[in-house]
Amino acid sequence: MKRNSKLALLLVLVMLATVFVACNKQEGGSSSEGPKESTESTESKEAGGTQNIIMATGGTTGTYYSLGGTLAQIMNSNAEGVNITAQSTGASVENVRLLATGDAELALLQNDVLDYAYNGKELFDAKVENVRAVASLYPEIIQIVGREDIKTLEDLKGKKVSVGAAGSGTEANAKQILAAAGISYDDIDDRYLTFSESADAFKDGQIDAFFVTAGIPNASIQDITAQHKISIIDIPTEVAQSVIADYPFYIEFTIPAGTYPGVDTDINTVAVLAVLATNAEESEDTIYNITKALYEHLDTLADSHAKGKEIMLEKAADGISIPFHPGAEKYLKEAGVLK
Repeated sequence: MKRNSKLALLLVLVMLATVFVACNKQEGGSSSEGPKESTESTESKEAGGTQNIIMATGGTTGTYYSLGGTLAQIMNSNAEGVNITAQSTGASVENVRLLATGDAELALLQNDVLDYAYNGKELFDAKVENVRAVASLYPEIIQIVGREDIKTLEDLKGKKVSVGAAGSGTEANAKQILAAAGISYDDIDDRYLTFSESADAFKDGQIDAFFVTAGIPNASIQDITAQHKISIIDIPTEVAQSVIADYPFYIEFTIPAGTYPGVDTDINTVAVLAVLATNAEESEDTIYNITKALYEHLDTLADSHAKGKEIMLEKAADGISIPFHPGAEKYLKEAGVLK
């Protein structure tokens, strides 16, 4: 009897050990097949579960990061089946690469960078064809800050001009605008400085003018006006239209008089746009619901973030030069923005 009892106990222990190993493998604890995250995510989506989504934004002190957090909150509350997290990144160029590799499902970036990526030019050596537009959000204005006596693009000739960091989006903006005005880098003493470096160099008198692509009013430019009189250089309509004809991601823009101390007239310029983009492989339903949640809660967005007041449904297609994601396209057609 004792021998039979011991044998029965041994059999029970063997069965329990077998069950434990099988469960452990299912959880990925000792399986040689690697993590099961992507498979479980797919099964979760198919079963109507919540999809975890990363929204790539920008630096933690910048507009993209704070706006991304606000957008995520609104979308999580109003789009079924998503859990969106805003992630700090190096902004536009990095965000394209995160979308392309699937490390982010949504991203905030400039529409000119999105165009360069899709077409494989300027900042990109090869085409990134699996990115798609969701919507234009708000303008990022090209501002050419100069000494008080520099009034026109022609006045930049022979001057020390920062065109932005080498290979940056700002530098591409500067080159395109100057070319439309018939000015090459040979006509100026070109310097390649970041925005913060440009602001410091301008304060110290080391440069005469600089390009910056940003919203208005820009705090750093306002800070300069506390010590120096400045001009914001006008881009004539014919030059602006020439730029737009060659690069359809630009729009015309007017900087209102009084935006900066001492600049008492309206300034004509051009702008690129901050846009929301995604990966071509994201589901139509997911992107449709996200787009709908954004545009049907603009009042909440405007109350929650300063840039929210600039985001308008009727401008959702402005400056978009690459294909829309089918989910976004479906919603914008229903809303009458696209035909």
